[in-house]
Formats: sequence, C-alpha cells, structure tokens
Amino acid sequence: MPTTRLSFKDMCAEFDVTPRTLRYYEYIELLQPERDGRSRFYHAREVARMKLIMRGRKFGFSLEDIRQWLDLYDTTEKNTAQMQAWIELADAQMGELTSRRDQIEEAISELQALRDQVAKGL
Repeated sequence: MPTTRLSFKDMCAEFDVTPRTLRYYEYIELLQPERDGRSRFYHAREVARMKLIMRGRKFGFSLEDIRQWLDLYDTTEKNTAQMQAWIELADAQMGELTSRRDQIEEAISELQALRDQVAKGL
C-alpha cells in the first residue's frame, strides 16, 4: 500500500480549501502535519482526519463538535459515554438539517407559485 504524503499545496487542492483554512485547522490542532523546515507534509492520518473534518463541515457541525468526533476516531478504547454523546449530537444535527430542508422546500414552493402567477400574467 503506497504511503500518502501530500504537500501543503497538494492538501489544499485535494480538499478544495484555501491555505488560510488549512493553516487554521493546524492552528486549532485539528491537523498536525509533519514539518520539514518550512514545509508541511500530510500523511494518511492527517488526510483521513481532513476527510472527517470536511464531512463534519458538510453536515453543519461546529469545529468543536468535529474535534470531539476526531477524538472518538483517535481513541483505541471506545468510551461508551463518549459514543452516546456523539449519537445525541448527531441526532440534534439531523433535526436541525431536517428543519432547514423543510424551510427550503416551503420557500421553493412559495417562489414557484409566485413565479407561475407572474408568468401567467404575461
């Protein structure tokens, strides 16, 4: 299995993030790249963590929630209380996303009706 080793630039390109974003994730210690002088290199662990960060952002989680998620993946012994807390967090986020979806669907319906009404008047 080839070893993944991405440069800073490659990591930004791979995940379509700005250098500022990647540096911020390092600053808040979500990522810990290997340093060689001024260069940074990201191995498989950091790439996997970045995938989880991006997934968490896509789901709408805060960076602190994502940190807890990453901590869960990093521990060799799975703590039942920690996993239960994560399930509750995920359930709350799913409720939030469902609510947003419902609001968007309602807005789309209203906009469609208004558009159709204006188009009919032409």
